[in-house]
Amino acid sequence: MADPLFGIHGKALELRSQRLSLLASNIANAATPNYKARDIDFQKALSDATGGLSAGQAADRNLGYRVPLEASLDGNTVELSTEQNQFAENALHYKATLSFLEGRVGTIMQALKGE
Repeated sequence: MADPLFGIHGKALELRSQRLSLLASNIANAATPNYKARDIDFQKALSDATGGLSAGQAADRNLGYRVPLEASLDGNTVELSTEQNQFAENALHYKATLSFLEGRVGTIMQALKGE
C-alpha cells in the first residue's frame, strides 16, 4: 500500500538506490571472468513494493540476469556501455524522485510552521 504522505515515491527511492548499487557492481566487474550482469525489473519491483512487500523483498523477487547482445569469450555478460547508460538513467530518476520528496517535506515543514 502506498504511504499516505509520500505515495509510492518512498518505495521508488529505495528501489532506485538498490538498483544503483547493483548496476555499479556490474560496472565494477566488467573485467571479471564469468561475472553475470544482474538487474532489477524496476516496474515489477515497484508494483510488488506498493502491493505490500518491502523494497528489499520486491527487488529480490524481480532480480534477474541481463542477456548480453554479444557473447564474451571469458563468460562475462557485462556490456559496459549498456550498464553505464542504465546507471545514468536510473541516477536521473533517483534524483527526480529525491527532489520530489524534498519538495514534499519542505511543504509539510512550512505547514507545520504555519507559513
